[in-house]
Amino acid sequence: HGHGSPIPFIHSISTSCNSFYCWGLYRMIDNAKYNSPTQALNVWRDHMVNMGLGYALGVDLPGEKRGLIPNASLYDKIYGENRWGGLRIIHTAIGQGEILLTPVQMANLAATVANEGYFITPHIVKHIDRGELDEVYNHKRYTGIDQEYYQYVKEGMRGAVIGSPYGATCRRANIPGLEICGKTGTAQNRGKDHSVFMGFAPKENPKIAVAVYVEHGGFGATWGVPIGAMIIEKYLNGYIDESRQYLLDYIRGFNLIPDEYKRKK
Repeated sequence: HGHGSPIPFIHSISTSCNSFYCWGLYRMIDNAKYNSPTQALNVWRDHMVNMGLGYALGVDLPGEKRGLIPNASLYDKIYGENRWGGLRIIHTAIGQGEILLTPVQMANLAATVANEGYFITPHIVKHIDRGELDEVYNHKRYTGIDQEYYQYVKEGMRGAVIGSPYGATCRRANIPGLEICGKTGTAQNRGKDHSVFMGFAPKENPKIAVAVYVEHGGFGATWGVPIGAMIIEKYLNGYIDESRQYLLDYIRGFNLIPDEYKRKK
């Protein structure tokens, strides 16, 4: 996305500036404050794990995948021991390459930002008649990152919806009265890119966090944002306003099944 430079952190989120995060990770991995790229990467990875990424969260559904957040040992195997640095793994900063996340992990990450630093293990069962829900589903798991930093992230995600001086990627989620905060993603693929969105609302005292992943849907703003916005609006208001009925009809009427699946059928 074209914008002015240098760009502040908050607006880098609003405009989804890949370069900002690539430069940040590169500077961290090769920073002299760490003894080696190995130590720097493992510090970064520990933060990611504390935010609920790279392992099975323990949801009450069978077959949960753990995803992957790479550590130094993995890159030693790929590139050779101590034969990599910040520039070699710069793609990691924007979720490419070896990183794998599940939709549940993405929704949980949105909830973590909304809660400003903690999450509760995602679960389907809300209560059990004549029984008690496992205490693990009521326990707050803190990330260890100061609350003030999440406030900056929330400002950036809100700016992605309502606009910022540098641009915005989630404008189609700007629904009056809901204060939606969002972040787009575009997962590169051998075929058409996958459309990704995560968000929550309202910005203050949030009630819902969502993740949308549309295979071969293109840019995150193309399908992920409007679908996510419709989910949030329906949940919070109980209906889709008539002014956005056209968008709901468009989503319902469009066939997003990839061509290769159509041919197999």
